[in-house]
Amino acid sequence: MTRPTRAHPSGRRLLWWALLGSFLVLWWQPPALHALPAGVPRRPSEQPKRTTPCGVVPQDMACVPGGWFLRGTDRGQPAARPASWVWVQTFLLEKTEVTNGAYRACVARGACEPAGPRYVDFDHPRQPITGVSWYQAKRYCEAQGRRLPTEAEWEKAARGDDGRRYPWGDEPADCRRAIILQPGLGRACGRRKRGGHAEKGKPWPVASRPAERLGIYDLGGNVQEWVFDWFSESWAACGTDCAGPDPKGPCQGAENCPGHDFRVVRGGSWYWPASHAFTWRRRPHRPENRPFHHFGFRCAASAPVALADEAAGEAAAACRP
Repeated sequence: MTRPTRAHPSGRRLLWWALLGSFLVLWWQPPALHALPAGVPRRPSEQPKRTTPCGVVPQDMACVPGGWFLRGTDRGQPAARPASWVWVQTFLLEKTEVTNGAYRACVARGACEPAGPRYVDFDHPRQPITGVSWYQAKRYCEAQGRRLPTEAEWEKAARGDDGRRYPWGDEPADCRRAIILQPGLGRACGRRKRGGHAEKGKPWPVASRPAERLGIYDLGGNVQEWVFDWFSESWAACGTDCAGPDPKGPCQGAENCPGHDFRVVRGGSWYWPASHAFTWRRRPHRPENRPFHHFGFRCAASAPVALADEAAGEAAAACRP
């Protein structure tokens, strides 16, 4: 007796599955295209440049792949308008903010100017350095054979290619994800500093919260960070200097830029609420850091890193803890 064979699906069932599959293909889009804000055009399909591979990535840095990303917003901070697609080449970004310990090592070498916090309890070696000027931050990065990230690079590292609201995604900013001012806990997620005005809080040691994108920490909180560009009143006001590819801001970042007196600070902070943690939020401040603010920074590098420059490599190692 032969075993009966299993019947094949009917032609009607096959047709039904084919139609369902076609519908899903047409409906689904990658996140960056599916959740675009109203009025923002789709991401360009053509690449203005060939993207550079990451190459050899130092252990303290992350590689941010080149490509398009959605910069700015049409509904948020006026200085960050309008939303548009910007192309940035592959680059490397330090995973953490520069620490007090790393900066002091650079000062001890004679490669950096003495600088740092003026508040009590802000000077732990693993806390981010605060209170530096834009010039001091730039000099530190150059002493490592690196540079300050451009504003576009910083936002691409924080935002990725999917238009996310925060460096970790679209989930609300709170003390589980970032060191910020949270109602009910206070500044620095309730971490009080010693001395007067303890309620003002203090920065935490770097990487005290989970990594955000690509293994990078604290873009959404802890301390606000200097970046390379001069500040413009909006992306629209900046015009072609901010359009790219690889924009460097007004006057392309030249040492002097008529009509521009402020450099840009990005990111969230232990001192400010969740609204400062948006990936598109911008802040102007005088590069001399006057009046004094507790800003920090992190360094970037173009990819691939040139390992043949032994002198730069030795300088970088000497300035890191």
